[in-house]
Amino acid sequence: MSPIYIDQKEILKRYKQPDKFTHKGIQGHAIIIGGSYGKIGAACLSSKACLKTGCGLVSVFIPKCGYDILQIAIPEVMVLTDNLEKYISDITFDIKPQAIGIGPGLGQEIETQQAVYKFFKTNKISLVIDADALNILSKNKEWLPLLQPKTILTPHPKELERLIGKWNSEQEKIAKTIAFSKQYNLIIVMKGAPTRIIDEEIIYENTTGNAALATAGTGDVLTGMITSLLAQSYEPINAAILGVYLHGLTADIALPETGFQSFIASDVIANIGKAFLSLENLSK
Repeated sequence: MSPIYIDQKEILKRYKQPDKFTHKGIQGHAIIIGGSYGKIGAACLSSKACLKTGCGLVSVFIPKCGYDILQIAIPEVMVLTDNLEKYISDITFDIKPQAIGIGPGLGQEIETQQAVYKFFKTNKISLVIDADALNILSKNKEWLPLLQPKTILTPHPKELERLIGKWNSEQEKIAKTIAFSKQYNLIIVMKGAPTRIIDEEIIYENTTGNAALATAGTGDVLTGMITSLLAQSYEPINAAILGVYLHGLTADIALPETGFQSFIASDVIANIGKAFLSLENLSK
């Protein structure tokens, strides 16, 4: 099946202009669940990207060791902590967000796996699953039916292999991902060059981005961006498409200044505003 290319024309069909009378209370509330000792930075990147993509309110659920780090690094986010110091063991919170991103820096401790199972079992909120949450899911594939329809999974190639098994060609990889998406009614963001989005039998292929994105943390940023768009009431497939397009566009915008080698995940976040401005200019 031929892919639908995610280009300017396709994006403008889906992009919603911000309401000039909006306020933070109606711009969505998102929660990022992640972080563990030594990997709190992933939760920082994801939550900051979530804010910079337009979400009105962002909370972060992390182990206690990350509390000071988050409060100092990103004063705009609200911080909730687990009872344990170094990793998450019980995912509970009283707030009712519009979207949740889970996985960046999460770790795979046994208690964390049990907490993720309980969370999947009860969660009814729009969800993006990345990183260690994907790896935990790969170890426990019997949990896949617990996920809400159109949950968004964002695996890089190795994480995808753990989910669907090995493949011998690009064609087989896409076929197996389509079958997986159809079986569980999930949206799969196949991170790579190019990034493809699989929604059952429909394949979308992104046209933005470059080799500068091949650096640690850019996936955590993408999770925050897609979660933000979900919280702002974009349909899951449109949140995935717009998030991937903007994410790649930041690298295209920054490249003349950073080059390939010096671009880091924080540069994606720093250029999200410029990526949005380019959409605004196109839609005038």
